[in-house]
Amino acid sequence: MASNDILNMGIMSNPAVLQSIRELSNQPLTRQLLTSILRDHKEPVHKIEELLLAGHLETVRDGMYLPTKKLSPFRPEPFLLANHLFGPSYVSFESALSFYGLIPERVYEVTSATTKRTERLNTSIAAFSFTWLPLPYYSFGIRHLELGNEQHILIASPEKALFDKIVTTVGVKLNSSKSATEYLIENLRIDEDDLQELDTKVMETWLGDAPKSKTLSMIIKSIKGLK
Repeated sequence: MASNDILNMGIMSNPAVLQSIRELSNQPLTRQLLTSILRDHKEPVHKIEELLLAGHLETVRDGMYLPTKKLSPFRPEPFLLANHLFGPSYVSFESALSFYGLIPERVYEVTSATTKRTERLNTSIAAFSFTWLPLPYYSFGIRHLELGNEQHILIASPEKALFDKIVTTVGVKLNSSKSATEYLIENLRIDEDDLQELDTKVMETWLGDAPKSKTLSMIIKSIKGLK
């Protein structure tokens, strides 16, 4: 009998384990969480290895796993996975701007802000990047959203995602509302109607602690000029 067949027989002899994991398939599975599920088994770490070899789990990174389609049709959303992969963090920049429909481009990398070092991770699910932002600026404009199936994520508001993009883009220095308008409409290709929906009052409250505050002031002035 093949080794994988033996593993599958051992795992399926206790279907409660698979069911417990299946019920959590809408979230990333940490080693700590899996060890808790397998607490009644001898050597739970080895049991995790069995689940991997049997094709019920796949590794995202060391200590974090996802159920495979063999086990469950449900998967955590990439944004939720980003929140768990590297923390503290929240989805921002191009990913958030695209999520809100502010930029036309489809984004293939999940982009997030963090207070830790800048990092990029390639996984079997997607590519993830995490860009450092300073405190207290980092903590402004973070939303808690539910994407469905009880998946709650941290993501920048549209206003904060725009600010984050500008703050971290090398070479963007805007000295007038005219240059700011050109950057927003021609470079980022954000629609004027969408710009007018942004809350400039809340954006103004962030300026005192924001990098590139002069440039961001021009952005606010530009948006006000469109209203």
